[in-house]
Amino acid sequence: MRFEYDPENIFAKILRGEIPNKTVLETEHSLAFEDISAQAPVHVLLIPKGAYVSYDHFARDASDAEILDFNRAMAKICETVGVEDGFRAITNARRDGVQEVPHFHLHILAGRPLGRMLERG
Repeated sequence: MRFEYDPENIFAKILRGEIPNKTVLETEHSLAFEDISAQAPVHVLLIPKGAYVSYDHFARDASDAEILDFNRAMAKICETVGVEDGFRAITNARRDGVQEVPHFHLHILAGRPLGRMLERG
C-alpha cells in the first residue's frame, strides 16, 4: 500500500507554526491540542510530528522512539484532561473510514456518555 503525504494539510501547518492551536501536550515526537470542533467536553487530537498519513502507515514506518513517544503521550493526556469516567480513542483512515485530514491523528473524547460508536446495519 502506498501512503502519499500532503505537506499542506492543516496538521502539517500546525506543526510548522503556521496555524495556532491550543496545545495540551508537546513531546519530542508528538503534539496534542484541543479540537476546534469539539464533539465532547474533552476532545483532544494527538498527532505524531512525523509525516504519517494513517495509523497503519505510522505503525509500519515510524521509529520505535516515535511509537513509544506517541503511546506515552496518549497516556499522559488521559492523566491530565479528566477521563476518570471513561474515554474513547478514535482514528479514521482513508475514504471509507471518513478521514478528513491526511495526517494520522487520534481523537481522545471524554467528559460525557458517548453512546454506541456504530449502529448495526
